[in-house]
Amino acid sequence: MTTLEANPTTRTTNEVLLEAEGLKKHFPVTKGLLVSKTTGWIKAVDGVSFQVRAGETLGIVGESGCGKSTTAKMLLMLEEPTEGTIRYQGQEIHDATAEQRRAYRRSVQAVFQDPWSSLNPRMRVRDLIAEPMVINLNLSRREMQDRVAKLLNDVGLSSYHANLYPHEFSGGQRQRLAIARALSVEPRVIVLDEPVSALDVSIRAQIMNLLRDLQQEYNVSYLMIAHHLATVRYMCDWVAVMYLGQIVEFGPTKELFDNASHPYTKALMNAALPSHPDIEQEEMILTGEVPSPLNPPEGCRFHPRCPFVMDQCSRDIPGVTELGSGHTVACHLY
Repeated sequence: MTTLEANPTTRTTNEVLLEAEGLKKHFPVTKGLLVSKTTGWIKAVDGVSFQVRAGETLGIVGESGCGKSTTAKMLLMLEEPTEGTIRYQGQEIHDATAEQRRAYRRSVQAVFQDPWSSLNPRMRVRDLIAEPMVINLNLSRREMQDRVAKLLNDVGLSSYHANLYPHEFSGGQRQRLAIARALSVEPRVIVLDEPVSALDVSIRAQIMNLLRDLQQEYNVSYLMIAHHLATVRYMCDWVAVMYLGQIVEFGPTKELFDNASHPYTKALMNAALPSHPDIEQEEMILTGEVPSPLNPPEGCRFHPRCPFVMDQCSRDIPGVTELGSGHTVACHLY
């Protein structure tokens, strides 16, 4: 059985590939059939900022509905931001020319959660992997065939598999095909939206190890959307913790897991099983339900559930406090 080791160090580089600043996505709530009227706004993402650096992995973690996948969709240009900017290598993508936007789409690829629905069942594997190359690269038929064979080999499959259809593969093999397709156009960044959560536990470690090996070989950066803390700890160099559309804590993976500061981050880690049964954890039980993004609480959005709530938490929005080594937290306790 494949074993997992924690990601030991944070790689350092100065090159920022992908950057989000003050990113917001508000969905209108309408009433009426023939004449619709906007009655409110669902604040799915409400002012997030982060950077993805060359050769590194940034993980975004949080409960379902906190805005992780909506953030990913905006980065993939599947959703238009309500406010804020997305920059790729310093260029704002929504002010870019059509040619620059096309180059951006080639440079930022995605691997989605469900390998059973992300691959066209009517296409053979060789056509699935070659399709992005046909659109984005000027390659001969022979060059394309050679590249498909290499990609299949790199993800742990065989050139024989190029003639098969997706339904002839297991879930783990289909996710390998999705990874090969994402790598086919030589991207700089790959958005991984829950890439192993739909797979059997027995093969999750294999896919995570594969992703790490490919990151070294192809010098690609990852933005990983996840809710499983063990996956994030193993895969990521940096972690952003989201709650109700906002980032409440951010930092290097080891620092954040060893010294979690925000009460919500502590609660997330407390809810996860320890790596060893003898490890004692601080008990923290959250009360109540996650508030609706249609009408989020005033002040700190976590205050209705926070065990350390103070009077100012319900009035004032907490500022971002630097704790050192790139570790920041948005909480009145600090």
